[in-house]
Amino acid sequence: MTDFTDEELALDPHFADQFEQGFRPACQLYLISPPTIDATFVNALAAALDGGDVAAFQLRLKGPDEDAIAALAAPLQALCADRDVAFIINDSIALAQRLGADGVHLGQGDGDPREARKILGPKVQIGVTCHDSRHLAMEAGEAGADYVAFGAFYPTTTKDVLHRAEPSILGWWTTIFELPCVAIGGVTADNAAPLVAAGADFLAVSSAVWNHPAGPGAGVAAFADVLQLSRNGAPEPK
Repeated sequence: MTDFTDEELALDPHFADQFEQGFRPACQLYLISPPTIDATFVNALAAALDGGDVAAFQLRLKGPDEDAIAALAAPLQALCADRDVAFIINDSIALAQRLGADGVHLGQGDGDPREARKILGPKVQIGVTCHDSRHLAMEAGEAGADYVAFGAFYPTTTKDVLHRAEPSILGWWTTIFELPCVAIGGVTADNAAPLVAAGADFLAVSSAVWNHPAGPGAGVAAFADVLQLSRNGAPEPK
C-alpha cells in the first residue's frame, strides 16, 4: 500500500472553482437542540420556528435514558409535524424507530446506515457524521445515507471537537456528488457566509439560536440573509 503525506492528501482549496457549478437549491437551516432541555422547551422551539424557515430539527440530548427522551420528544415531534419540519433523532436507530421519526443522524460509532435502512425503511432520512474526511463521506454515500455532515468548521462549546474541517471540503463534495451536505460546528450568522459560498446545502446550528440575546426567533431570523447567498457568495437571483 502506498503511503501519502498529509500535504499530498490535502484538498486543493480552489478545487471547486475549476468546474462549472450545477444548480443546487438555496442553503437551508438545520436546527439542533441544546444538550439538555425540559418540558418547557417546546415553547422555545415554537419561537425559533416562528423566526424563519427551518428545514429540520434534530433532538440531540446527552444524559437522559430513552424513555425520558421519548417523553420530551412527543410535543416537539408534534410541533415539527405541524410546521412541516423534519424531526430527526440523534444517535439512536432504536429510538428513531420507536418514535416514528422522520430521520436519524448517526455518528461514526452509532451504527451502519445500511442497518438503519433495514430497520427504519426507505422513507426515513439517514444522516452520517463524516468529520473532515472525504473517505468517510464517500463510504456513507455508498452505504445509502441521505446526507453527510462535515465539521466542525469553527470552535464550539456544544461538544468536544476532535476534527476541524475547511470550507473547501463542501465545494469538493457538491462539485462531485448530488447527495446533500451539512456544515456543522460553531456556525453563526456572522461566520456562515464562507460555508454557504463553498457549497453547504444545510447549516446545522444550535447555540447561535438558543443563546441569541433576543431569543430563539431572532436567532433563526439572523440567518435569513446568509441563507440566500449562492455558492459564489452573491445573493441568489430573484
